[in-house]
Amino acid sequence: MLCSLILLLLPIAAAAESACGDSATPISVIQGKGPTSALAGKTVTVEGILTHDVRSAGGFRGFYLQQADHQTDNDPATSEALFVFTDRGTGKPGTRLRVTGRVKEHHGLTELVALKSLQTCGRETLPAPITLTLPWSVNPEHLENMRVTFQDPLTVVDNYNLARFGELALAAADQVQPTEYRQPGRQAHQESVRNRQNRVLLDDNRSLRNPSPVPWPPEGLSSTTVRAGDQVDGLIGVLDYRFGAWRIQPTLEPRFLATNPRVVATTSRSSDSIRVLALNLGNYFNGDGRGGDFPTSRGAETAAGFQRQQQRLIQTLLAPNPDILAVTELENDGYASNSAIATLAAALGAPWRFVSTPGKDGNDAIRTGLLYRSDRVNAIGQPERLAHGSFRSAGRPPLAQDFQRTGGEDSVRVVVPHLKSKSCRGARGDDRDQADGQGCFASRRAAEAKTLANWSGTRSGDPRSAGTLIIGDLNSYAREQSLAVLAGAGFMSMVHHFHPCTENACPHYTYRYRGEKGTLDYALASEELKPRVISARSWLVNADEPRALGYRSNQGLSRSGPWRSTDHNPVIIDLKL
Repeated sequence: MLCSLILLLLPIAAAAESACGDSATPISVIQGKGPTSALAGKTVTVEGILTHDVRSAGGFRGFYLQQADHQTDNDPATSEALFVFTDRGTGKPGTRLRVTGRVKEHHGLTELVALKSLQTCGRETLPAPITLTLPWSVNPEHLENMRVTFQDPLTVVDNYNLARFGELALAAADQVQPTEYRQPGRQAHQESVRNRQNRVLLDDNRSLRNPSPVPWPPEGLSSTTVRAGDQVDGLIGVLDYRFGAWRIQPTLEPRFLATNPRVVATTSRSSDSIRVLALNLGNYFNGDGRGGDFPTSRGAETAAGFQRQQQRLIQTLLAPNPDILAVTELENDGYASNSAIATLAAALGAPWRFVSTPGKDGNDAIRTGLLYRSDRVNAIGQPERLAHGSFRSAGRPPLAQDFQRTGGEDSVRVVVPHLKSKSCRGARGDDRDQADGQGCFASRRAAEAKTLANWSGTRSGDPRSAGTLIIGDLNSYAREQSLAVLAGAGFMSMVHHFHPCTENACPHYTYRYRGEKGTLDYALASEELKPRVISARSWLVNADEPRALGYRSNQGLSRSGPWRSTDHNPVIIDLKL
C-alpha cells in the first residue's frame, strides 16, 4: 500500500512548479518506517510548517519543516518532519511553506537539498510538541526533526564537549559506571552501552567549533558553571540527529537547576588523627623549574598556564587541611631544587617536605610522590620503591614510606601506586578491550596489582606500625580485577566501606568518563588498619566541572579557586594514630 502511494504521488511531487494546497508528497512517506528514506535521490514537493530556523550565522544552514497536525498520517512509526538544507531566507517559524527539492540522507539525517522552489503559503499554527521521556522506549527515529518536549527534568551526565561543540549530554538520571557496582562481564558492558544509548544531547543550534560565548548555561560560564549532576528543565525544541547522536535543538531557552552544587572542603578533624589526601595532578610539569622550557611533553603549554595549574592545585591540596599528600602524574625529573616535586613543596608552604628516592623512580615520564607537613608528621625510616615484577621495565614504581604523627606513638605505612591507564594505545592480545566493562589493559593492571600485593614493601618493618594504607590512582573501578586482587590480599576500599555505590546511587566518586561516574582513585586499608579509619570520602571538586574551566582552557574562562584543578577528585581519609 505504501509503495502504491509513493508511485501515485511521485509524478505530482516532481512537478517543477505547483500552487499552495496542490497535491504534495506527505513528509511521512519521505521519512518512511526505516532508518533511511526510500525516496533518497528523488525530487519531491512537500508542504508543511517551518517549525525551527537554523539559517543564522554559524547555524546548520536550513530549517525544519513539519506536517500540520491535521495532515499527519496518524502512523506513530513515521516521522512527520524533515530538514530543509538551504540558504534562501524565505519563511520564519509559523510560516507554511511549499518546497521542491531532492531527498538526501546526510549521515543519518533525512533532508531536502538542491531546492528548485520555495514558496510561502501563509501562516499556520505550529504542530504540538510530542512529549518524551528517557530512557527511550524505542529508537526515536519516528520522531526525527519533529517538535518535542521532555516531560521531566533531565540530568547533565557529560559536559566534556560543552566548550568545543556547545553541547551537553542529558539522561533521565545520573549514570554510574557498571563495573563500579557489578563484576566485569557481558552484562556490565551491555549496561554501559545502554547508558550511552539512553541520552539526548542539548545542542546550541549551531555547527561551530569552540563557540564563543559558551552557550550553556544561558547566563554563561564566565559567571557560573554547569556541573555534571545538575538538571535541565523546560526542554522544548526539535529532535535532531547529527554526528551519530540524538540531540534537541532548543526553540526556547531551558532552565538550569543546580542540583549538584559545589561543596567546600571539610577542614575539621580530631587532634589525634592524621589526614591523608590523594590526588592525580593531571600532569604537573614545571618546565625547567625557572619559568622556562615550555611547552613541556605533558601538562601546561606555557609558563602562565603552569602558574594557573599550580594555583588551582595548591588550593585543592590545601583546602581539606591534610597532613600527607599522595600524588600521581607528577613529572619524573629528580629531586633537585628545580624539580617538579620541589617546586610543588615550595608552593605548598614552609612546613612541607617531600619523600626522595633518587635513581629508583623508573623510566616513565610521570611518577608517584609523597609530601608531608613536617610540623605535624614525621617520615620514619627509609622510603622504598617497587621496581621488580610488572614494574621492572615499565609502569610507575609504587612508593612506600612510614609516617608517625608528631607526639604520637604508632606509625602507618603509606604506599602510593599508579596503575596502567585504560587508554588503548599500544594494546595487544589480552590487553585489548574485552567488552567486559574494564576497558584496555585490564590484565596488565591485574598483574601490577598482584605484584603490589605480594611486595614486601607493603608491610612495614616498624614494630609500632598500625597497618598499611595503599592510596592512589588504580585506574580501575571498584569491582574490576585489580581491586579484587588487592581485596584478596586484605586491602579494602574505605570510601566504598563508608559510601557504597549502587546502580542508582554513587555519592563519592573520583572520575567521569563518557558520562558515567565512578572511582579510579582509592584509599585501601589493610585489615589491621581498618579499625583506625575514622572516615573516608572524595571531594567532588573537579570531575563534575566542565573542562572549559580548567587551566588549559582557551576560552578565557579560567578563574581562581580549586574547581577543575585536574580531572580527578581527591580522596581524603582520616586515621586515628
